[in-house]
Amino acid sequence: MQSIELSDATGFLERYADMPIRGLLPRNVDVWLPANYHSSSEAFPVIYMHDGQNLFDPALAYIGVDWGIDEALENLIASQTINGAIVVGIWNSEQRIRDYLPAKPFYSASAAIQAQFETAVGGGPLSDEYLAWIVKTLKPQIDTRYRTHPEPEHTSIMGASMGGLISLYALVEYPQIFGNAGCVSTHWPIGASSLVAWLGKRLPKAGKHRIYFDFGTEDLDAEYEPYQIEMDGFMQAAGYIQGDNWLTQKFVGAGHSELAWRERAELPLAFLLGASV
Repeated sequence: MQSIELSDATGFLERYADMPIRGLLPRNVDVWLPANYHSSSEAFPVIYMHDGQNLFDPALAYIGVDWGIDEALENLIASQTINGAIVVGIWNSEQRIRDYLPAKPFYSASAAIQAQFETAVGGGPLSDEYLAWIVKTLKPQIDTRYRTHPEPEHTSIMGASMGGLISLYALVEYPQIFGNAGCVSTHWPIGASSLVAWLGKRLPKAGKHRIYFDFGTEDLDAEYEPYQIEMDGFMQAAGYIQGDNWLTQKFVGAGHSELAWRERAELPLAFLLGASV
């Protein structure tokens, strides 16, 4: 582990480089600690986030703009909206699409669709292996090394685009681990209505989870609204209440980029951490 000084970061960042994962490519994991972590003895909720290199430092981010997750959380702490949180930023790999595409719905698709995908990206999805590593290896390490609240209600998972898909899949597959999921600009079209239905029919019943969705109206996000409406129907059927334990937001004029997600990052973070929004 090494402490990292980032170009515009607040709080503290610790990096675990090239963590090995059986069956997957190794990757860095960044652990962000709020500025008040070392000056207190309290435990914190944890948010696991995908595409970790895009979260904290513009020097590493895909388009030179990061999500500003550190600034967003420190703003929420300063306004007393939340007490704080730890963020575990899991970097993506060269096999990002395979890592993030929900595997079980993929294998319920036709053989032709499976073959087309595997030809395009070099193989089938690896998301089951990815999630198993988070749940069985990474989370226990985080809970051991840091002062965390390990319970499901204090454990969130969040990402954008394909990262939104894998976050919802994580909650569906491991509802006893992840109490909350943040699905930003969720890339529904890769599996269309069949993917929405597979996930929607397997949502945990409302009562112990908080789920956040959003989408813009420009770029790739312009394709998302019809599928999000379908998912919203499944949310209602599972007993979720919009504005209470479920939030779907439409951002008119917003596109599909870290810049767009940065501008609204405080909203999903606050919601997942139990704040009124």
